[in-house]
Amino acid sequence: MDLFEYMREKNMKSESPLAARMRPVTLEEVEGQEHIVSKNCMLYRAIKADKLSSVIFYGPPGTGKTTLAKVIAGTTSAEFVQINATVAGKKDMEEVIKKAKENQGMYGKKTILFVDEIHRFNKGQQDYLLPYVEDGTIILIGATTENPYFEVNNALISRSVIFELHTLSPENIKNIIKRALTDETRGMGAYKAVIDDDALCFLADVAEGDARKALNAIELGVLTTERQEDGYIHITNEIAQECIQRRNVKYDKDGDNHYDTISAFIKSMRGSDPDAVVYYLARMLSAGESVTFIARRIMICAAEDVGLADPNALRVAVSAAEAVHRIGMPEARIPLAEAAIYVACAPKSNSAYNAINAAMEYVEKHPAYNIPGYLRDASYKGAKELGRGIGYKYAHDYEEHFVEQQYLPDEVKDEKFYTPGELGYEIQAGERLKHLYKKLQ
Repeated sequence: MDLFEYMREKNMKSESPLAARMRPVTLEEVEGQEHIVSKNCMLYRAIKADKLSSVIFYGPPGTGKTTLAKVIAGTTSAEFVQINATVAGKKDMEEVIKKAKENQGMYGKKTILFVDEIHRFNKGQQDYLLPYVEDGTIILIGATTENPYFEVNNALISRSVIFELHTLSPENIKNIIKRALTDETRGMGAYKAVIDDDALCFLADVAEGDARKALNAIELGVLTTERQEDGYIHITNEIAQECIQRRNVKYDKDGDNHYDTISAFIKSMRGSDPDAVVYYLARMLSAGESVTFIARRIMICAAEDVGLADPNALRVAVSAAEAVHRIGMPEARIPLAEAAIYVACAPKSNSAYNAINAAMEYVEKHPAYNIPGYLRDASYKGAKELGRGIGYKYAHDYEEHFVEQQYLPDEVKDEKFYTPGELGYEIQAGERLKHLYKKLQ
């Protein structure tokens, strides 16, 4: 490194944004990821012992994925190389691999390759790394905000340990803000800034677990606020609100946030919690989710989870889907909410769902047995000569419009696919079936 490069790096350290300067340099400084970096955890032990294998850090923005990679860089004896998948190409990776082979062959030194936003690599780029991860030429550290099981090749997944970083809690964010305001070496301590409790709580809440977002707001607040007569810069709630952007809805229509939110929406309807239902519905609508997609999911839930306990639920869901198709947003939110709340509040039964699944499974495992002749179509010429329809008993000709008759093929006659539920309309349906079949005994 020449003098100019040294000075450039020195200036960057002092002039970097607060979020970069306050990045933890030891595992003990890492906030909020105790489930993977506490002293009794595998990752902590592996980093301390410098025995790390390939890993992928997965989690929301601002939770510490790059931070952990930097901590590893500061503690390992291996060569540490960082590239960003948004700008790196195959040539960059070839240079890394060439240097890694030289380090390994000439000095017996390992190379750790940190790929930030690894999900941005296409399949070919990921495949290029695979043999070098396999033979130990490089130890791969990948960081991604996207679910790696969706975005990273299975071959790389199988050769790496996945560590999921959790969204930081408001208390974690508060601790980070306080540390940044008092740290005189890397933080804003020299500015003598203090923050009101309500401003601290506001930033910790609106940052939504993103430490970078909170630190950027604090830095802007300190640098743009005049010092008061007492010699301190006071960060009030009003200043805090001016320094942070509007809350963003965490939702990616192509990623796991999409699947997680719709999953929570459906499970809330199934679990009869209308408050949770409208909350998740609001999140999806605010993020621009397709209203027709939401309507389809409500119809499915009405059929699968409410079923025959309240047959009207499906009618309501279908009507809402038709209304959504006709009126569009923003008014479509109303029939969607009505249908979702109706389904949530309705009695639940999955007996029809279980019945058709059981019947489908039976049909797949057994031959297509002959339908009894008296049930077969007798409307065409020559049907009677073939014995079609002969002996069929027309139910409406009998008392209670019911008559004893075998409807299943002989080989299936003892199978039971449908068991009535014990809520709503199915109570009545079950009692009627019991009454009718009791007459046959």
